[in-house]
Amino acid sequence: MATDVTMPQLGESVTEGTITKWLKKPGDSVSKYEPLCEVATDKVNAEVPATVSGTVTELIAEEGATIEVGQLICRIEEEGGAAQDNGETKKEEAPAAQADTEPSETPKKADQPAEQGDTSMKRRYSPAVLRLAQENNIDLEQVQGTGKGGRITRKDILRIIEEGPLPAPVEKAQPAKEEKPAAAAPAQEKAAQPAAQKPAAPGVSVEPGDEEVPVSTVRRTIAQRMVTSKHEAPHAWTMVQADVTGLVQLRKKIKDDFKQREGISLTYLPFFIKAVVDSLKEFPYLNSVWGGDKIILKKRINISIAVATEDALYVPVIHDADEKSILGLAKAIHNLAEKTRAGKLTMEDLQGGTFTVNNTGSFGSIASQPIINYPQAAIISMESIVKQPVIHQDMIAVRDLVNLCLSLDHRILDGLMAGRFLQRVKERLEAYGPDTQI
Repeated sequence: MATDVTMPQLGESVTEGTITKWLKKPGDSVSKYEPLCEVATDKVNAEVPATVSGTVTELIAEEGATIEVGQLICRIEEEGGAAQDNGETKKEEAPAAQADTEPSETPKKADQPAEQGDTSMKRRYSPAVLRLAQENNIDLEQVQGTGKGGRITRKDILRIIEEGPLPAPVEKAQPAKEEKPAAAAPAQEKAAQPAAQKPAAPGVSVEPGDEEVPVSTVRRTIAQRMVTSKHEAPHAWTMVQADVTGLVQLRKKIKDDFKQREGISLTYLPFFIKAVVDSLKEFPYLNSVWGGDKIILKKRINISIAVATEDALYVPVIHDADEKSILGLAKAIHNLAEKTRAGKLTMEDLQGGTFTVNNTGSFGSIASQPIINYPQAAIISMESIVKQPVIHQDMIAVRDLVNLCLSLDHRILDGLMAGRFLQRVKERLEAYGPDTQI
């Protein structure tokens, strides 16, 4: 008795996953809950477990393929399946015979309900979809929805806004879908659609020698979220400069002993986060989200930190950061960075952030305007610490200065509150000295 294994939903709002590696091949035995393959989503990398014990008979999806949640990825012949059909032989023989004679139609039948649902949900629009469509003169009849039952989601509209006006092939996509012959495979149709739309990107030309790099699931999600943030939140930004000479002296004094004792390097980031979380307690509106007709002040202070890999940017979360010492923050940062680079982040590591801290100074930046990690109210960047000649105690002195850049959602915050918050962060950073306890 063959059991179909489908792409599971590996987290809230996850709609698809890319199979990066098959751990089993046809003919391999597998136990229930044993990993079948590794999957990358826009949030985490995970393993898909077997739902039954038995033998892998067929791999439907190839490595590198992006599969929607609920779609078939492989089949497993259950242990003892042949001996269990006693009284139910007639019920199970027909589908088995049909599968043997019509293998190409099996995935088609699995996909048919979704295709038929396109007409039932297509014209059910949310207020956000209607507003975005009206503001950008988008004809919703031409949009192919990716939501349940073909419903058009806000992501679909934002993708069109990002890519430019709807190309002509999109208008033909609907009739082509209805008129396709019964033998056409859904997988082929899906592959053909992006190819038809690519040349229509406005202002983009491909010349001989140009290299086309496919957009990964993570990169596509980053792009969509950045567009959402810029469209939804009216950005404003402000910057102050802090004298962190005392902090530099403190770190220089203790970093070697810290590395020997704790086994990890002591960076400036935990000191910076500590100054931020203590200031967030004084200014709770910085630790909030926009709720449409209300502002939601978050009780917990969960700090999102940006961690870059070679090809993507992840934003794991330090939960209850206000309850941690500088030592505790240093360990939390190190653990999250290690998990990110090893591809072992969990859904819990990525959820619940209320405010984002970005360390752009780690690669030499001295000023930046970060994009808000939507739906949070603000994001702050710590820039590079640079030695500069300044007037200090009525004398010219060389001091260690750093720029603190804050981007804010102007629906929630105004310049006065943002400025006061930055001043408190600055004061706390400037209060560090060689004798500060961590």
